[in-house]
Amino acid sequence: MTTRSHHDNVEKQFGSQANAYLTSAVHASGRDLQRLGERLSAFPQARVLDMGCGAGHASFVAAQHVNQVVAYDLSSQMLEVVAKAAKEKELDNITTRQGYAESLPFEDNAFDVVISRYSAHHWHDVGRALREVNRILKPGGVLIVMDVMSPGHPVRDIWLQTVEALRDTSHVRNYSSGEWLSLINDANLIADTLLTDRLPLEFSSWVARMRTPAALVDAIRLYQQSASADVKAYFALQEEGSFTSDTIMVEAHKAG
Repeated sequence: MTTRSHHDNVEKQFGSQANAYLTSAVHASGRDLQRLGERLSAFPQARVLDMGCGAGHASFVAAQHVNQVVAYDLSSQMLEVVAKAAKEKELDNITTRQGYAESLPFEDNAFDVVISRYSAHHWHDVGRALREVNRILKPGGVLIVMDVMSPGHPVRDIWLQTVEALRDTSHVRNYSSGEWLSLINDANLIADTLLTDRLPLEFSSWVARMRTPAALVDAIRLYQQSASADVKAYFALQEEGSFTSDTIMVEAHKAG
């Protein structure tokens, strides 16, 4: 699949679901958002880029702590949802910009902090996107990434990637903690902290949010039922399909 066709697929997948993501409990709350707010409180004068902002939940948290936030996403409909919600929340320090993660339309050294939440697993080329982050960060600037994480273990990894891809055709990959550290290092960024957590996913809302076709929902359920005892235990797989994924929150910085 070419970069262009993948990006078109992402925009098609997410445009129609924009409001579902705004109201999604998984996206609107969580310990990672609380941690993000606490961390960003150290940067009151910062200009922040939220890469792959989705419905804007990380942007809304950031805007309460920093000077300026640019909410950046491939989906114009997501950005419309963000702009409307920001106005309702009276967060007038949020602006929106549309584009790809791998080609950021910003000048060198333009941002103090770059954040990204539940987006990187859709990016066509994470390495290239992180090199772009390095370019647009000021020296000493900070990157904070939050995403679902692969367990690393081959059997568990293939199970996670398969259910994710069946649910969402724009899914590329959930990366392991080791892969994240390598990608960050390869982009000449310096990893500082890495925190993992667990995220329960309620099955019916998880597939409804993505409008997964019924045939693919059935395929996920069949695939879940065929899982090994180890996989079922690791992901805390429930009878009705709900399960628990690993998440990662990794912070890095650009050499100053």
